[in-house]
Amino acid sequence: MPSRSPAPSRAPSYATVLRTRHASRTFGAALLGRLSYGMISLSLMLAVKDTTGSYSVAGAVMALFGATSVFLSPAHAALIDRYGPRRTLPPMAGVYATLLAALACATWRPGTSSLLVGVLAVAAGACTPPLGPVMRTLWSTLVPEQELLRRAYSLDGVAEELLFVTGPLLVGVVVTFTVPAAGVAISAVLVLVGALALVSSPAVRGITAARSAQEAAVSPDAPRERRLLGVAGVRHAVIVTASVGLCLGGLDLLVVAFTEQRHQGASVAWVLAALSAGSAVGGLGYGAVSWRTPNRVRLPVPAAGLGVAMAVAGLSTDVYVLAAVLAVAGVFVAPALTTAYLVADESVGAGSRTQAGAWVNTAVNAGSSAGTAAMGLLVDRLPPAVCFAVAAVPALLGAAAVARGAAGRSRISRVSGA
Repeated sequence: MPSRSPAPSRAPSYATVLRTRHASRTFGAALLGRLSYGMISLSLMLAVKDTTGSYSVAGAVMALFGATSVFLSPAHAALIDRYGPRRTLPPMAGVYATLLAALACATWRPGTSSLLVGVLAVAAGACTPPLGPVMRTLWSTLVPEQELLRRAYSLDGVAEELLFVTGPLLVGVVVTFTVPAAGVAISAVLVLVGALALVSSPAVRGITAARSAQEAAVSPDAPRERRLLGVAGVRHAVIVTASVGLCLGGLDLLVVAFTEQRHQGASVAWVLAALSAGSAVGGLGYGAVSWRTPNRVRLPVPAAGLGVAMAVAGLSTDVYVLAAVLAVAGVFVAPALTTAYLVADESVGAGSRTQAGAWVNTAVNAGSSAGTAAMGLLVDRLPPAVCFAVAAVPALLGAAAVARGAAGRSRISRVSGA
């Protein structure tokens, strides 16, 4: 495996990242495909509700779709690491797009069986191609210098944040002119076109099964999928992102409760937008700084900052103060995720990077789902201030656990080197 350059050979900047050969083409293709993920949740939920007439069925279908997609992502990434994206992404995207098209047809008109919709949703979720982890693996090949790679990951994280803001807005436009199922069909087209454009990029030619086989021959002790969480860096990255997901998972419900308590329910959208804006600013700023401390040392810091900000948010006196505090909280979100992806990437060999990134991605999504479920049980029983404090606990505990683990490893290393 080629070693990472300790210092960048080019001036580190976002412009340098995008000017890197094949970077803009590859990144653009990945974003096109990932826009599908920004649209599909709302599109599918509305489409299922329209065809079944039940919000409970729509919620159950979305839970099944999300669970299969999230928890099978590491297995999909393992296939990509083993066989290469050119051999695995097209069939994954093709089957996934076909199943989304079937869902669009099934939900186009009222009266479709809930069982049929559920089966199609589970099948589609089980075939979701992990375009995000693949793109982050490609970034580590396109810009292997650490300074540029951090900027690439920050740019990737901010762009993904914007996709999940843009996607629902596009769905709103779609349902203004046609049925929600059309949004599901558009999502199918986006993911298929984006995945095919991604694998056609020259940057993908170097990511092959041969590389994984060569690495295994050189380093037979390289971690396999089932042992990947045993790698300290990957495990710490997963702990941090899971805790961030738990912290943020119930935030929508908390903001709704806070604003409705003050009879300002219409302000929910822009309060949540403040969090996204803060995350975008924090991500771009974090990537632009040349940090001297290692990624593993920095890993728990933004998670701790997020936890503190969330606890303070519960003390807000009105929605304007809440929006300002959540904007500050957002500043820590993208840096936490970016650092986690960097730590996972540098902790494994080239043949396991997609899997490592997928585990981090799975952790934040699973944590978010669990946080939403937990907050749903608490928000009607406890005051918003207490709920915000409860939401802050996972981020603070995750940061403390990782900081303690890193300190322990540091002491062991000093003793071993003595």
